[in-house]
Amino acid sequence: MSASHPIALLRRGSGSIAQTFPLTREMDATRQISLTAAAAGFLFSFRAGLVMISARSLNCGTEPGVIAGALAEILLLLAATLQAFGPASRPVAWIFRLPCVRWVMVFFAFSCCSLAWSGTVSRPTSLMYWGAMAADVVIVLLFLRGQAVVDVAHSMMKGYVVAGVGLAGLAWLIPTASDLRLGDLEYFNTNQIANVCAMGVFMAQFLSSRKDGRWRVSMLFLTLTLVRSLSKATLIAFVLSQGVMLIQNKSMTRSRKAALAVAVLALGLVFGGLFESYYNVYTTSGNQAETLTGRTGIWIYSLKTGLEQPWVGNGFDSMWKVAPPFGPEMFEARHAENEVLQQFFAYGLAGVAMLAGIYGTLYKSIRGLPRNSTRVVLNGLLLFILIRGLAEAEPFDLLLPLWSITLICSYLGQLTPSLKHNLNQQHRSAS
Repeated sequence: MSASHPIALLRRGSGSIAQTFPLTREMDATRQISLTAAAAGFLFSFRAGLVMISARSLNCGTEPGVIAGALAEILLLLAATLQAFGPASRPVAWIFRLPCVRWVMVFFAFSCCSLAWSGTVSRPTSLMYWGAMAADVVIVLLFLRGQAVVDVAHSMMKGYVVAGVGLAGLAWLIPTASDLRLGDLEYFNTNQIANVCAMGVFMAQFLSSRKDGRWRVSMLFLTLTLVRSLSKATLIAFVLSQGVMLIQNKSMTRSRKAALAVAVLALGLVFGGLFESYYNVYTTSGNQAETLTGRTGIWIYSLKTGLEQPWVGNGFDSMWKVAPPFGPEMFEARHAENEVLQQFFAYGLAGVAMLAGIYGTLYKSIRGLPRNSTRVVLNGLLLFILIRGLAEAEPFDLLLPLWSITLICSYLGQLTPSLKHNLNQQHRSAS
């Protein structure tokens, strides 16, 4: 039966029940690589280093890197559109019945409307930032209309991991910063490197849990780069979340868990001298506005300013070049250095509600999975985001990007029997 047909038959004994849910191929069917979806995943990861490559490696300034990223996004949007409205297109209305995706749509609508009262220094520029964030999600939705969910999800994750490995290799070639951390402070800083590596590890773990490829070497290299980056908040969140995953993973033998624990201790000993040297720099001559203690001033400012507009916040992109410089180094903050505070600062209590709605419905969807390694990985990813959000944020997007949330929720809509049944009931009621 064609995967795009709106009616599928579910065999139960000698009878058959009509399913009005537009199912894709079964999740255990042979997976096919989608080059366009893989290219999208590659771009979503690799674009973090495009500006640095054009400015530092090619000595062409920052403009070529920005233009290259924008052109690649436009080309992917066009390719996704052609596929979505081609002969292989399939219904995607079911995606918008997923609670988590509905919250994502609410977030986009509210953040766009907030430009009307935003204190941004340039409303047209802020609108471009919003459009780029929205384009990521639109690309994912268009791919899901033109291809099977499992193919899109796995291909995008593979592209992201491959690009992450490339960026990790590039990070080792960048001259070390004065505080011993990896990265270029202006164009590709240590937090960006660590985030790409951590997300790459989680995506590789997810693919491994679905028995799709071998990713041990990639995970090892990304983990080593993450540790070497010395990004404090990301590293702490990663270690804690991976530790919880190790405890919860019942499919792993005790001997293998013990071997992993020994490997972690050995890794700590190898990097012990570097950690000690960095601690000395951190406590004596580090940039206090970028340390955990120096974030206090940014947190106080974000909370105080957010309370001036407690219901709807200060609007999209209302901190960069608007907030006063912090600390003796006159550090200019792009965000509130805390995800909850960032949403409160930008969108008030409405932003906090949207954040809780998105992560809460995502967690509820994950809980609907069977108790297997896939569920462990997704719970670990969400825990990593929540811990990292205590000391990090994004100026526009969430720490778990909205495009990835849309992709994961759509995938879970295919994996989770209870969610699939609820969507079927909604579809029958609507028709």
